[in-house]
Amino acid sequence: MRTAVVVGAGIAGLATAGALARTGWKVTLLERDDRLRASRAALVLWPNGVRALRALGLAGGLDSISTPIPPAGIRRPDGQWLVRPGAAGLESPPVVVHGEDLHDAFIAGLGDQVDVRGGVEVQSARVTRERPAVGDGRVTFEADLVVAADGADSAVRRRLLTATTFASAGFAAWRAVIPWYRAPQLPPDLPPHGETLGTGHRFVYTSLGEQGGSTRGGISWVATVPGALRPEPTAGQLALLRRWFAGWHAPVPQLLAVTEPDDLVQEPVGELAPLPETFGVPAGPGGYALVGDAAHAMPHHLAQGACLALEDVATLQAVLVNGPLGPALQEYNRRRRGRVSRMLVLSRKAGAALQPKSRLAGLGRARSGVFDKAAAAATEWAGPTG
Repeated sequence: MRTAVVVGAGIAGLATAGALARTGWKVTLLERDDRLRASRAALVLWPNGVRALRALGLAGGLDSISTPIPPAGIRRPDGQWLVRPGAAGLESPPVVVHGEDLHDAFIAGLGDQVDVRGGVEVQSARVTRERPAVGDGRVTFEADLVVAADGADSAVRRRLLTATTFASAGFAAWRAVIPWYRAPQLPPDLPPHGETLGTGHRFVYTSLGEQGGSTRGGISWVATVPGALRPEPTAGQLALLRRWFAGWHAPVPQLLAVTEPDDLVQEPVGELAPLPETFGVPAGPGGYALVGDAAHAMPHHLAQGACLALEDVATLQAVLVNGPLGPALQEYNRRRRGRVSRMLVLSRKAGAALQPKSRLAGLGRARSGVFDKAAAAATEWAGPTG
């Protein structure tokens, strides 16, 4: 039986561990926290992400935990339209799902072939003619395959590909989900999804399910502002957000007013620079594979992070079906790196449209054009065997 060590138990790590276990691998999943924790934020899945979930056999209950996102257009902070809603032009609309619901689906898909180890912070990775191995300074974990799913600051990638680092894009972002019982009373004609652009600032909100339905339903929002991560406690960060978005049209101030500090999830906005030269590193008869943000962290402007991670996992599962691991990892890199590079270019264009120096008059249409191209790029991914 082939063996694998998966480092990191986020979306990419859980999906990888389950995918390998279901295809006959014995898997050890390492997580630095003492237990597996779900994201408190919501995630957007474009059609390519949904297609990847289907390839992994994890889309069976997606309809019951996700909400379609209708076309919404783009507004100015005063409520005037920059771009009016139009047809999405996709085979199916993107959907939004609570991170806890997706986490539960992945946990259910782990099976009994996954040995979960909490409280393990990987610090080293071995690249020799021996089998690949990682360690936390106390214990060494060796396997035929090591999968780095430990995020943008991946310890495994730092050891294997030293030229790549995480570079800030000059923005910070916050996410939150307001449960329905705390959600503000909104105008009945307000659409369930909306995006507003200011000069360097962006606010997007999306309804999760119907009010009174899922216990994890509510209203999800994402705010992006220029600058670095804020060092203040979450209560101070929330006060700043309320000040920065004061006077914006409904429901922006209303959502921030009912947000509590514990709701906030602050995230850096940036990318890996340069992109790793390979997503698959041979080591002896086996090797390492990079998935998700460990391979290609990029700004969240296109909401493709989770989707690209799931594409990675579905592709890795497909190339590992037969044959030696070295050629399989080369094939994984061949299929993924070009795809990721194209999405990274689009992400940079979206970020350029958000820069404070950008003129608001042309910002909406520029951003709408970027999103149209991103949607086309998302739908061109035909599946893991392409």
